Amino acid sequence: MTFQAEWLRATLLATSLAFIMTGPALADSSVLANTKPDEFKVTDFLLENGMEVVVIPDHRAPIVTHMVWYKIGSADEPPGKSGIAHFFEHLMFKATTHHAAGEFDRAVSDIGGSNNAFTSYDYTAFHETVAPSALELMMSFEADRMRNLILTDDVIKTERDVILEERRSRIDNNPEAVLDEEVDATLWQNQPYRIPVIGWMQEMEQLNRTDATAFYDKYYRPNNAVLIVAGDVEPETVKALAQKTYGKVARGPDLPPRIRPVEPEQNTKRTVTLSDARVSVPSFSTQWVVPSYHSGKPGEAEALDLLAEILGGGNRSRLYQALVVQQGIASNAGAYFQGSMLDDTNFTAYGAPRGDAKIADIEAAVDAEVARIVRDGVTPAELEKAKDRYIRSMIFARDKQESMANIYGSTLATGGNVQDVQQWPDRIRKVTADEVKAAAARYLVLGRSTTGYLLPQQQAGN
Repeated sequence: MTFQAEWLRATLLATSLAFIMTGPALADSSVLANTKPDEFKVTDFLLENGMEVVVIPDHRAPIVTHMVWYKIGSADEPPGKSGIAHFFEHLMFKATTHHAAGEFDRAVSDIGGSNNAFTSYDYTAFHETVAPSALELMMSFEADRMRNLILTDDVIKTERDVILEERRSRIDNNPEAVLDEEVDATLWQNQPYRIPVIGWMQEMEQLNRTDATAFYDKYYRPNNAVLIVAGDVEPETVKALAQKTYGKVARGPDLPPRIRPVEPEQNTKRTVTLSDARVSVPSFSTQWVVPSYHSGKPGEAEALDLLAEILGGGNRSRLYQALVVQQGIASNAGAYFQGSMLDDTNFTAYGAPRGDAKIADIEAAVDAEVARIVRDGVTPAELEKAKDRYIRSMIFARDKQESMANIYGSTLATGGNVQDVQQWPDRIRKVTADEVKAAAARYLVLGRSTTGYLLPQQQAGN
């Protein structure tokens, strides 16, 4: 059971963004030219109780990935109840009126499968990978815990202690994680993304059974969930099983639109500095508030995605080539765009020095590369190469059914639909060099940014 936080994204981003944002390319890839026309056709339908179901057939291996995505994340939590979404992810593994605590996990383990869950700002997801013959069993367990959890004071106290220890070990004992929390709280002045997914310690300590029950009754309903099934299955079979299991769960009250506090105008440059004896190599990151795929105007997020790829998306990017390869002053440097968010999101550039170089040298060099794109734009050749890398990366994502399940699940849980996923390659291909330059000029303004510095203890005061 995990939560997704900024400090984790930074290390996993090169892989996760390729999987999350470029998957649709496979539908148009010549690599699939020899497959049957309907072999990878995605099916989407609604159950009578409002639960959306997406089926992604993939018959190359006798396995299936089963995911339930709830449209509830940490950014939807009531004020003063930070961490309740992640806390409830843990509670979903407890006893129900039909199954003892741990019975679900044992059932998955007994058949050689795997299961887990994760919480993000915008959604909470539960997933299992098993043989197709076990799909109905997985659906039965998930449908059961959607409404039949037994929440006692003892259960609440025990699991609350677990998440408090998780915060101590994963956040409080990790200087990078501590800094990332402070940067988020500075970057976002009003938006709930400023609050950590795991929650603030003083609020986590007060979470109780009343909070958990109210949260459960409000959000854990079929009409607030998306079922994704990817693998060696047929849509007709999935539909019949879904109706047999999830279809028996009563629809909940309709939830209001997910309208959250919006950001005021960003008009200052802010810095956050953490010096810690456990840090051996200094590093920095600069972040800007930018539109996401859900909140932006048509084409904006696509341009930002390609901008991130060109600026710092890998060892072919401008930052890596200039700072690591040519100048040799950085041990790493890059950029990323977290596009799959319900509201506005962040664009980040980062780096760390190498040898005798100073962190100020790296920051100045990164700023210079950003300014060069704002001033001169990107070349048609590097833009086409960036598009090609995005499209090709999805071909590899298609080899992992859980990647495809994540693509569709994260899109549908943040206000998108199946068509948004399928049309994504065409929208990426239409982005022009002028649009990339315009996105950089509009959003990557140093006077409206937040920079975090992680420094060794001896550099305090620098």
